[in-house]
Amino acid sequence: MNPPHAARTDTATPAAGHTPLRDHVARSVRRYLQDMNGCEIDDLYEVVLREIEAPLFAEVMRHCDGNQSRAATCLGINRATLRKKLKLYGL
Repeated sequence: MNPPHAARTDTATPAAGHTPLRDHVARSVRRYLQDMNGCEIDDLYEVVLREIEAPLFAEVMRHCDGNQSRAATCLGINRATLRKKLKLYGL
């Protein structure tokens, strides 16, 4: 039987001893669903995107010293898309 990570297609490999980002996300989503305590959720995808995008863009902008072109390249998105998202999240 293959280990659970065998099917991964991500290109970023965490350094030895570090937890992959996907594992942090899975743990957070699992905890969120448990905290909902059986309540119906009908927009989880949108909730997760909103919750992850804002800090993702903030941290990448910080990492790139505010340079939007470098940040867009780092994120793999168009600079205009980045600018739209930064405005959306008030960043």
